[in-house]
Amino acid sequence: MLSGRKVTVVGAGIAGLAVARALAMRGAEVTVLEQADAIREVGAGLQVSPNGVRVLRALGLGEELAKAGPRAESVELLDGVGGSRVARLDLGLLRPEDEYRFIHRARLIELLADGARKAGAQIHLLQKIDRIDLGMDRRPQVWTTQGTLLEADLLIGADGLHSQVRQALNGTVAPFFTHQVAWRALIPCDHNAPRKAQVFMGPGRHLVSYPLGGGLRNIVAIEERRRWVEESWNLRDDATTLRAAFRNFCPQVQDWLAQVKEPWLWGLFRHPVAHRWHGSGAVILGDAAHPTLPFLAQGAVMAFEDAWVLAKMLDTHDSDDAAFAAYQALRQPRCAAIVEAASRNARNYHLAGLTRRAAHLGLRAASVLAPGRLLGRFDWVYGHDVTDGTGA
Repeated sequence: MLSGRKVTVVGAGIAGLAVARALAMRGAEVTVLEQADAIREVGAGLQVSPNGVRVLRALGLGEELAKAGPRAESVELLDGVGGSRVARLDLGLLRPEDEYRFIHRARLIELLADGARKAGAQIHLLQKIDRIDLGMDRRPQVWTTQGTLLEADLLIGADGLHSQVRQALNGTVAPFFTHQVAWRALIPCDHNAPRKAQVFMGPGRHLVSYPLGGGLRNIVAIEERRRWVEESWNLRDDATTLRAAFRNFCPQVQDWLAQVKEPWLWGLFRHPVAHRWHGSGAVILGDAAHPTLPFLAQGAVMAFEDAWVLAKMLDTHDSDDAAFAAYQALRQPRCAAIVEAASRNARNYHLAGLTRRAAHLGLRAASVLAPGRLLGRFDWVYGHDVTDGTGA
């Protein structure tokens, strides 16, 4: 059903590039509109869990992914203040064949853009969108800030947190500040560093770190605070502010933070999962549909799953409306559950007092006595496979 279809994708981020390749591989003529003057990503890392790796392999990008970032071996939960290990999760325990990858965002964007172009997608830069009009009796209209009108046969909104396609479908819905902020930074890392993600937990704050390959280590540090911070990926902060927030943490954290020069800072906001994902020839995916907090490492992975399922539904249904409805029915409940689970994780990392002691004691016992059960709590996330033939 997609052969020869003209599809316009708004946004050349992770979601937009993934869906561009997925659609182009099925024969669609895909044009991606990107407002920036180049396809780039700020310095940060991310994790790709097995449910995301399966999609990238199905898209023919598995070898590129393996070259771009190391395979993760474990996750450690640690007492941020004392430095002692609370729990260790062996990522190969339940299914040794599963792949967890660490990767720099810029490398991921690069391999996705290359993959989209090789599949035949066209990427147009400097296409900043002024407004989007969705009419019942005509094709979607995209107006650029230069005054150009583009009419799309099929419009896909992969335009992120502040999606204009989402707004055209749902109206404006204000997010709310979680009273948490996040710093991101990259520091040098030994090539032989253990391939593990470490989560240092403390009252009201936590820090996550893992190696990205290429001599880099990723750091994400979260602090609860009352002061509002803008929801932006492009704000810089003074490194002394970051170090002050974690001044009571263990020497390992202090050593890493001493190497940070100028971290990125952004406020963490909760957005509701969109009520309407489609209408009038348009559909949304990724952060445009279901923004999530970064506490389950599923933002990029949900975009991969969305891209695969949307392409599958469009290719196997007789009409766009039927395909869109099937896509939303398959994806919305799962994405909403993941968004909620990520929010719960933040609370669990920031416990204090007796509650924290009791929780850590329970984690230590589970790590020793039932490690499979501890990892299995999220098997519904990591074990999911949208490429298994059902398209779900």
